[in-house]
Amino acid sequence: MMQSFDLYMPTRLLFGKGRIAELGPAIRNRGKKVLFVTGGNSIRRSGLHDRILGILADEGCSVAELAGVTPNPDISQVRRGVEICRAERIDLVLAAGGGSVLDAAKAVAAGALYPGDPWDLVSGKAPVQGHLPIFTVITLAATGSEFDDGGVISNAETREKLVIEGGLIPEVSIADPEYTLTVPPFQTAAGAADILSHVFEQYFVREGNTLSDGFCEAVMRTVVRNAPVAVADPGNYEARAELLAASSFGCCGLLSIGRTRSPWPCHAIEHELSAWYGITHGAGLAVITPAWMRLSLTRETAARFARYGEAVFGIREGSVEKRAGESIRRTGEFFRSIGLPSRLSEFGITDEHFGEMADHVLATRGDLHDAFVPLGREGILRVLRDSL
Repeated sequence: MMQSFDLYMPTRLLFGKGRIAELGPAIRNRGKKVLFVTGGNSIRRSGLHDRILGILADEGCSVAELAGVTPNPDISQVRRGVEICRAERIDLVLAAGGGSVLDAAKAVAAGALYPGDPWDLVSGKAPVQGHLPIFTVITLAATGSEFDDGGVISNAETREKLVIEGGLIPEVSIADPEYTLTVPPFQTAAGAADILSHVFEQYFVREGNTLSDGFCEAVMRTVVRNAPVAVADPGNYEARAELLAASSFGCCGLLSIGRTRSPWPCHAIEHELSAWYGITHGAGLAVITPAWMRLSLTRETAARFARYGEAVFGIREGSVEKRAGESIRRTGEFFRSIGLPSRLSEFGITDEHFGEMADHVLATRGDLHDAFVPLGREGILRVLRDSL
């Protein structure tokens, strides 16, 4: 059943080879003092770092840099970026890297206009009420942060990983698949799992519709077909391009139009694991998701899982219940086939902190009763235990 919806995607997404040449015109007239947010050394090795600095110099910009943003970016890095913005009177924030870099940049852009601690904006103590202009150059197919309105920030001190949102939408994002060609196989696979999970969280809901079902299924098929190619042949441009486009559309709101709201249960649970153990987000999702699917398979939900299996894996034989179970099995098999873990024990994780994790999910995401199959504390614990 088609539900009412709002859809607002104001980001100008520049996709394809050589689009970095359009960065200068994109930021022109948006300010001259730039905070350049980066991660590790990959963009330096690829030459992208120097290319961007050259473009900024040609535009007459002065540049301050927040370098070394890590996966699961910590609030301490955001605070450092906010301090730079205030000291240098930064006009705009430009991020180049993977989703963690972009998420940190979004939090910095919001924190720069907030008089208090930026963690207030992440924890929900204070709402985001404005931000510096945000521009991005994405180098990893995974989070879709280049085309959505939020980000995820961790706090090592409190062992929390929470979403900051409030219109944190880039003005322009450049997505050149060539910048993803050097991403290692494991990170490629983890990114693919993240994209799929974004779609699962919007596809497995109480009420959908023909149009957005089709959008979701097309993105899922794209990932399942192209991720193995990109893992085995990292230089395959076409596979990389398909994954990068799928990533960008995974979280922009298009896939959820006219569908009932989802509380994103797998992300809620995995964020606890990342907060406690610092594991790669997509790899954690590859473990959690099949366990969540098994818990969520009921007589009432079997038809949806069966439809997913037919649309994505071509599963057509057997009863609805049999096809639903096979669809879930094939999901776990797919993740294993591209080199991702299947058990939390592979990370050295035990059940020691599961109770604390479940309690924190309910304290911060207490809407899990709205999930495809409602999840209370015991349900969260079952997913975690089944993932061991």
